[in-house]
Amino acid sequence: MLEFEWAWLFLLLPLPLLLRFLLKPIKQQKEQALKVPFLGDFKDAPSSSKANNFSWWVVVFSTIGWLAFITAVARPVMVGENISLPVKGRDIMMAIDLSGSMREEDYRVGNQWVDRLTATKFVASEFIQRRKGDRIGLILFGDQAYLQTPLTFDRQTVLKMLNESALGLAGQKTAIGDAIGLAVKRLRKQGDSEHVLILLTDGENTAGTVGVYEAAEIAAQQNIKIYTVGIGSDSQQNRGFFQTASALDERTLKKIAKMTKAKYFRARDTQEFQRIYKELDRLEPIVRDQEEWRPRTDLFYWPLSIALFFLSLAIVLRYRSGV
Repeated sequence: MLEFEWAWLFLLLPLPLLLRFLLKPIKQQKEQALKVPFLGDFKDAPSSSKANNFSWWVVVFSTIGWLAFITAVARPVMVGENISLPVKGRDIMMAIDLSGSMREEDYRVGNQWVDRLTATKFVASEFIQRRKGDRIGLILFGDQAYLQTPLTFDRQTVLKMLNESALGLAGQKTAIGDAIGLAVKRLRKQGDSEHVLILLTDGENTAGTVGVYEAAEIAAQQNIKIYTVGIGSDSQQNRGFFQTASALDERTLKKIAKMTKAKYFRARDTQEFQRIYKELDRLEPIVRDQEEWRPRTDLFYWPLSIALFFLSLAIVLRYRSGV
């Protein structure tokens, strides 16, 4: 069905006639006509009938051009029938640790040792890209937890905000309890039956006002599952002449997952991280209210092209004929 976004602009169609009526030509003082004898000798002089013919075509082309221009600016669109789009997906909040302990370079990506935050970005980015149809949110935490990205279908924005995060941005310590509490606050507002929090951290809770187990208990009461992901090396990682002990508190992360009827994962490499992909894919998607969508196709460029063509012809004819 053809529709016009700004149909009221058709009221401007009589504007040229109105301007012609209001802006009357200036009356010139009559002068004595110059009598030229032997007028018949001027064979090349244009006849009045030829000038009138050009003037008539200028009017026709200008009128067509004006009609087409008004049609174009009225924004014609072709609107299709209503299409119902059922929206299915999960609400997934991700909480990323930015504390100073994530600076430890005990994670191997390829042939290079990298810090824990870089490793987290590596595995989390692939996970976010796979979540088509899900709403993803991002929480960053250190001394305190704050919402970086609310729940959204825009995965590219979440990826951008994740990649722009930096160590120490939220402080040097780790407030896991505050991060869980903030996630619970944001997720329970959605009103759906099941939500997911993915907590990626090295697992040492050293800051915050909310206890870890207290926050996990509240999450369990709100039917929010917390999948915990441990970032870091094994308990002893041999790196040449040096050995570094891991500070990963797996006991706490396992207990959080158990309290909320979820699971704990170790993110040593991308292969192990596939386990959390498969687990989340088994969750029942949330069916939301259907969205109505009508396909729309802009058509303004067609009348605009016609307007430019005929107005150009009118200008050329007026210039050549001198009317």
